[in-house]
Amino acid sequence: MPKTNPCAERLESLMRLAARRRLDAVVVFGEANIRSLTGVVCDNGCLLLDVADGRRVVFYTDFRYVPMVHRVAPWLRVREVRRGVSFMDLLRSDGIRPKRLGYEGAIAATRYLELKKCFPKAALVDVNDDILSLRAVKSVEEITRIAATAALNDEIWARARKDFKPGMTEKDIQRVIQAWMIALGDGEAFETIVCAGANAAECHHVPDDTVWRKGEPLLVDMGVKLDGVCSDMTRNVKAARDPEYAKVYDVVLRANEAAIAAARPGITAGALDAVARRIIRKAGYGKAFGHSLGHGVGYEIHEEPCARQKSKTVLEPGMFVTIEPGIYLEGRLGVRIEDLVLITTTGCEVFSHSPKR
Repeated sequence: MPKTNPCAERLESLMRLAARRRLDAVVVFGEANIRSLTGVVCDNGCLLLDVADGRRVVFYTDFRYVPMVHRVAPWLRVREVRRGVSFMDLLRSDGIRPKRLGYEGAIAATRYLELKKCFPKAALVDVNDDILSLRAVKSVEEITRIAATAALNDEIWARARKDFKPGMTEKDIQRVIQAWMIALGDGEAFETIVCAGANAAECHHVPDDTVWRKGEPLLVDMGVKLDGVCSDMTRNVKAARDPEYAKVYDVVLRANEAAIAAARPGITAGALDAVARRIIRKAGYGKAFGHSLGHGVGYEIHEEPCARQKSKTVLEPGMFVTIEPGIYLEGRLGVRIEDLVLITTTGCEVFSHSPKR
């Protein structure tokens, strides 16, 4: 296990940001945020960045996790939260008396009220977007793990695809994919989407007992989780002898490939979205592409950056983003093609290698 924090650069960036915003301290409760700053996996913890007191970093957790933190992050100071004692009690006992306290605006209302009660005179400053922005740029170690997860997702698609048979229901096909994800990985990064025939017009369709019939199209949106990180990809089994479907598929594929070609450092997420959207709109399907082009992927399946219309976020090397244009014609058909790409210093690298043509 590392003797130093593998996420030290990100943690230091947050410390500097907190100092620039004149924060005396920052408290972090979110599991994914804690992992991105320390490497520690814990669903009951509080990470303290004490900016005012020599840039001290302390992790509070209960008895169940203390030995794990000692093993995984020996560099990290740990305080055990004993029964009947709260995070707030320990923060107070450690002398935390901030005038300006950074916190995650996405925390539960009950946690926010605890902070207000514990620090009634402090100005609470939401730093959630700042943490998410730091998480958007992956470390070399995180990139390596995501690459392995995406490669496994390709392998699972290839293996599962051989098991698909006409006459199976969407749930049957979903179970086949889930079984491979459990056998080879750490399960699903999100609930696998399987859409038979016209059900693909529902872009987030919940698999049901609809039977996949011979010659019908099939849309599968899937991502395995491995070593704490996610993957995401959408592929289609194309319809046989359906001219409208073939036309729509070609438009979506061209939009997907054009956006991949345009993905590079310096382009805004909104401009990247526009590349794909322009092709779909020109083909006459503009109103049938109702979601954003894509999103970041990492410890969670949806992270920054979000490639949506008019987004001003500038893409940087180390950012992952999905490229997933789609066309959805209610009651008729739906097509989405999704690849996971990494922004590099010169352009992008595609991490989804399953065939699309």
